[in-house]
Amino acid sequence: MERGLLSLAICKPMIRSTAERGDLSFGFAAKSLSVDNRPIYIGRVTNNLRDGVYFKDRRYADRGDCVYRLQRGRFVWRKGALHHGPSDLVHDVGEPPEYLRANVALSGDFRYFGATGNDGYKAKYPRIKKAVESLGQGHRVWYDENLRTELRQMADWIWQSGNKKVLGPPTSAPTRDTRHRGRTCVIVLSPDTSQFQP
Repeated sequence: MERGLLSLAICKPMIRSTAERGDLSFGFAAKSLSVDNRPIYIGRVTNNLRDGVYFKDRRYADRGDCVYRLQRGRFVWRKGALHHGPSDLVHDVGEPPEYLRANVALSGDFRYFGATGNDGYKAKYPRIKKAVESLGQGHRVWYDENLRTELRQMADWIWQSGNKKVLGPPTSAPTRDTRHRGRTCVIVLSPDTSQFQP
């Protein structure tokens, strides 16, 4: 999250490949980050840049998660980038020359809690609590209408709390250490489906 734009650019490649405009994305802390599964962000996808556009477009070049650049027709890790490293390229953007994972979900309509998120939602939304607490690494689940309703209600509740987008500092400092993968859980609520990916 930088300068009024929340981006999902180098983690959650499956979510990045399927996210569409209008989808709601909920990021929760996995137990490895915070045992209370606090929310980190909620954002409405306002754009999904496909085919590596995020890493090619100069408008995004100075963002912290824009860690790759095009060099002679191939993506390379930007020397000095604060996130990930050269060995993460295939995981993050895919194999050359197609780079099928080089998709980035953007949100200009979000609430970022960062380190100040808390588990207050659990008392109000028991189905969300159960979903976030019960899913483990690598799961993808399609949810029923009751959970979808709670997710919509939670988003409405958060947006009614005010229009300040950034409510707290980041949960952790930038790192090239990718052992942190799996420290957030993401639920995406589309008009006709909802899916979870840790």
